[in-house]
Amino acid sequence: MTHTTATPPIPTLEDWQHWTLVMGRAQQMLMETWAEGLKSGAAAPKTTADPMGWLTAGAAAWSKGLEAWGQALAETQRATEVKDRRFAAPEWRENPVFDTIRQSYLAISDQLLKGVDTVEGLDEQARHRLRFATKAFVDAMSPSNFALTNPQVLKKTVETRGENLLQGLRHMLDDIKAGQMTQTAKGAFEVGRNLATTPGKVVKQTPLYELIQYTPVTGTVLQTPLIIFPPWINRFYILDLTPEKSFVRWCVENGISLFMVSWKSADDSCKDVGLDDYVVRGQIDAIDTVRELLEVESAHVIGYCVAGTTLAATLAYLQAKEQAEKVKSATFFTAQVDFEHAGDLKLFLGDDTMGLLEQLTAESGYLDGRYMAATFNLLRGRDLIWNYVTNNYLLGEQPAPFDLLHWNSDVTNLPSAWHRNYLETLYKGNKLAQCGGISVDGVPIDLKAVGTPCYVQAGREDHIAPPESVWKIMDHFAGPKRFVLAGSGHIAGVVNPPSAGKYQHWVNDSDAGTLEEFVAGATEHKGSWWPDWLGWLKAQDPVEVPAKGARVPGGGKLKALEDAPGSYVKAR
Repeated sequence: MTHTTATPPIPTLEDWQHWTLVMGRAQQMLMETWAEGLKSGAAAPKTTADPMGWLTAGAAAWSKGLEAWGQALAETQRATEVKDRRFAAPEWRENPVFDTIRQSYLAISDQLLKGVDTVEGLDEQARHRLRFATKAFVDAMSPSNFALTNPQVLKKTVETRGENLLQGLRHMLDDIKAGQMTQTAKGAFEVGRNLATTPGKVVKQTPLYELIQYTPVTGTVLQTPLIIFPPWINRFYILDLTPEKSFVRWCVENGISLFMVSWKSADDSCKDVGLDDYVVRGQIDAIDTVRELLEVESAHVIGYCVAGTTLAATLAYLQAKEQAEKVKSATFFTAQVDFEHAGDLKLFLGDDTMGLLEQLTAESGYLDGRYMAATFNLLRGRDLIWNYVTNNYLLGEQPAPFDLLHWNSDVTNLPSAWHRNYLETLYKGNKLAQCGGISVDGVPIDLKAVGTPCYVQAGREDHIAPPESVWKIMDHFAGPKRFVLAGSGHIAGVVNPPSAGKYQHWVNDSDAGTLEEFVAGATEHKGSWWPDWLGWLKAQDPVEVPAKGARVPGGGKLKALEDAPGSYVKAR
């Protein structure tokens, strides 16, 4: 039996002409981008003679390092086979070269990450920083991120004769001009068209927020209305995405008189906005507005993430002012009041970061939301950065339409002084957790005095507000509390409609003193935690009233200013 080895075809003159044309087109795109930048005073891009060099960066390191890494492989056990979508293509296993690259990468990555725990002389904070930096390096150096070490990219390049690389370069240049990586198909979603479409009206506008009142769809509604305070670092419609995912629509369909605060994206008029504004002229003003409009004594309130942090200060302020009866109950979505175990965001609080924030906001008085978005993307770099480097820039593909990622990219500007104060006082100083550590409008705040009934939701896999950090609410508030641990993380753990049948949640009706005790005695329930919360909310005040008069937007003292979702959510 004889064996024949296929000889690669010799490139023809036409082939060389084609690839020369590809390189020329790439160079032209770079020059056109530079020319456009000159109009706004931008400097010329620093490029090499090879405009496609960015596509192959790192490949040399992989090929030259395979021999050394092969020796390291011999000293370690073969990397455990785990599901990793970066290497899902069959070529990563069927081709011996790419299988070796994959196995080498996984083995060395595993050794690097394990090595963090063996470094001597580090305190826990320093080890946490090293672990995060190591993971970021490992994710960045994945062979899937480089054209010459990714078999899918090589295959696509041959099939399209380089068009994928040109398209990827075009995507990258467009993102550079926008200052933000594209994570979802452009034009697929629009606020007011297929996002944030629950019917309602804006009934009040202040320099800080708009108040949206939603139209009831049931004959009767709960007597006590509900006001949602979304985080001011994001657009409110995370809770009103497509209709099938909308928490807002679900609440209205379940007979809740619902109001939503839509915060203004900061501009130069917001440079002096601070904690007092978000508590007194934001949350308390909205509560008083709704109470007066509906002629009720109190309202239910929800605080999501950082809005939950300020909601805690609001409750303590009202308690100190002997006005706690204004709030019937408070619900906290993945919110923190004690930042001792606040997670990976604390890694971005060093002097260099704070100094950079000062430089970025010195003239405008506000922080461009794209910087905050980039920070959150870094917390999940593999999914929110490198996944799109491969898909958008190397394969030249458009990302799939995804409403949640459209929202994630729809950034909000932040008042710079308040943003820095929030990081310094709460994250670094943990002053909110200290009795009298902060004051609101001159009133010292004491969380342990809060007696308002509270529902506390945390996400089991939350990397922004870890469940052990959220749990600390249970240690501070004095009133009745219910804690629920939801499957998934900071967003999917909250936005999980019952109809989806996804994830699970855990409840524990015993008096658990710690999160560990809660988990040990918890009962797992399949699906969304929303019905559990609704049952708890109705138990606070089950009385219903006809859905008419002031319960209909524009039907009371406050006239409708415009249709929901309003103007502030669309401001850029």
